[in-house]
Amino acid sequence: MVPDSFDELDRGLLHALQIDGRAPFRRIGEVLGVSDRTVARRYARLRAAGTLRVVGISDPAAVGEAQWTVRVRAAPGAAGEIADALARRADTGWIGLCSGGTEIFAAVRGAGAGPLLLETLPRTRQVFDVRADQVLHVFYGGAGKPFTKHGPLDAAQVAWLAGQLPAPGEPHGPLDEVDRRVLDVLRDDGRASVEELMAATRASASTVRRRLHDLRAGGVLHLDVDADSGLFALPVRTLLWLTVAAGEVDAVGRALATHAEVAYAAATTGPAAVFASVSARDTAALYHYLSGTVAALPGVGPVKTAPVLRHVKAATTHYGGRRG
Repeated sequence: MVPDSFDELDRGLLHALQIDGRAPFRRIGEVLGVSDRTVARRYARLRAAGTLRVVGISDPAAVGEAQWTVRVRAAPGAAGEIADALARRADTGWIGLCSGGTEIFAAVRGAGAGPLLLETLPRTRQVFDVRADQVLHVFYGGAGKPFTKHGPLDAAQVAWLAGQLPAPGEPHGPLDEVDRRVLDVLRDDGRASVEELMAATRASASTVRRRLHDLRAGGVLHLDVDADSGLFALPVRTLLWLTVAAGEVDAVGRALATHAEVAYAAATTGPAAVFASVSARDTAALYHYLSGTVAALPGVGPVKTAPVLRHVKAATTHYGGRRG
């Protein structure tokens, strides 16, 4: 729930955390023009309210995991319960109830996708249909990309915060037990302290700091912000499946990645070659985006849409499919 007191300073904090989820509060305070204690209090209040939290996620491509977009058509009275069951799985994210509450959308990753798609879901009562498309290439979104391109920070402030991120390095090698424990802790709290990571890994402070740096620089670890959708100025979220001529898929995907409305865009298998998640100010703005900007892209044919009526799960945070 969005607090009534959510103000411009909170919006600035949210924007800063989307750029660097582990940026010290002192650094964020310098950008926002307030003290680090003020930033820490604001973050603690928003996190305690369940409004936002920083989470650490691994890039599926960097760790060799397949990614899928999954659509489940279910009985209206059962969709929320099925969505909640999916949300409790560690290999799912970005779950929403769509199309009048009878359709569930979910992103699935890892080796568990096969049994889920071939056995668990088809055998689930009141599931009428399951459709899955594998993600072939991500143009924008997912690990390391802000969910929204909007925020109160100007270009210079964004560039300064981004300039403090670990510089990209060599691809990270195979993960060992310390790496995996670091990732496990950060999946629950992306701002977990070095001391907490030391306790979980039984490693020294210098080892923990080095592993953090290497995981981020090697493209394995990214910090994301799970936030209540009401915090954003573009509350109308819609999923798009674009039929695109084969020779234009890359051009269309790259163009979508630059659009302010696009939170995620990827090339996938299936009859619709490009999938995207977009957000708009209202339905009129969505119509103009679809009929103008999207329609003008080269090679785009029929476009199927599904409005997201309820956010059940973000990257890792489970909000609930059956809440009132």
